[in-house]
Amino acid sequence: MKNFVYDFHLFDGESAQQNYTPLNPNWTGQSTQTGTYTAAQDLTPEMKTFYDKVLIRLAEPALIHDQFGQKRPIPAGNGKTIEFRKVNALPKITTELVEGITPDGQNYGVTAILATVHQYGAYITTTDMLNLTAFDNNMAEIMKLLASQAGRTSDTLTRDVLAQGTNVMYAGGKTSRANLTAADKLTIADIKKAVRILKRVNAPTINGDYVAIVHPDTTYELMNDSEWIDANKYAGSGRIFEGEIGKMYGVRFVESTEAKIFVGGATPVYGTLVLGQNAFGVTSINGGGIETIVKQLGSGGTADPLNQRATAGWKLNKVAKILTEEYMVRIEHSGSFANGTAN
Repeated sequence: MKNFVYDFHLFDGESAQQNYTPLNPNWTGQSTQTGTYTAAQDLTPEMKTFYDKVLIRLAEPALIHDQFGQKRPIPAGNGKTIEFRKVNALPKITTELVEGITPDGQNYGVTAILATVHQYGAYITTTDMLNLTAFDNNMAEIMKLLASQAGRTSDTLTRDVLAQGTNVMYAGGKTSRANLTAADKLTIADIKKAVRILKRVNAPTINGDYVAIVHPDTTYELMNDSEWIDANKYAGSGRIFEGEIGKMYGVRFVESTEAKIFVGGATPVYGTLVLGQNAFGVTSINGGGIETIVKQLGSGGTADPLNQRATAGWKLNKVAKILTEEYMVRIEHSGSFANGTAN
């Protein structure tokens, strides 16, 4: 898990005096933080950038599924359509070269997969008892709540797209979700089978391994295997993914309470995803994917005649798209502590 440190009083006019260059144009003080603010309807570009960066950084730890997708920035000025690219594999060459004759060249094959971006968003209304002109402790807490909501929303949208994948296997040798029972838990054999499926289609790995996204209710049996290696034992040797807990048999396991749970029969049905690289694509939250919207006291016009209300919110431009079905396997199963509800 990444740790970020923020100076939430960086723009707070009530802090101890210190020399600085104010970013808020409504500041009436001089070279210290002992001045007064007047109400403004819009944030300055500098403050807007600051809020956006804080929201993105606070939201990133919730992006468990998103982190494994092919990233594409939001298209600027080109409507709502975004283009993901699927690189086509080259065929084997079984015909020998003829001396002195140059063979025909090959084309670099890329399949364009189009998707439509949608918008999502929410906000919190505060009263005139909260001053949104300065990034104070109240605003810091509001930003944490909004970032968590935005991050979980983005990740859930991706998860639900991946849960529609057609490359599915069922634990316990069952043939459908409806036939699963409480005894059909995720096993090491299931993981090995999923890896075999990905290897048979030459699915590329993600930084050298495949990745499985698992719910905490289902990791108990896996962590008891003798081949299991806790993430803290190899953390210094390379990048650790958000939520990564360990690895074995060429698979790195990432744990998330947002892992898919389906409505089953007699038991909740968990969907463990085993992924190769470029199995799916997502829009990036940077570069227009997500933004913070703060309306300060006085911005409501006649709808707020006494300047009593202000709002802080987020807006997300988002789409997720499966690019290569063969590069992802969903294992449906029960869990040792299966008490979850459909999500």
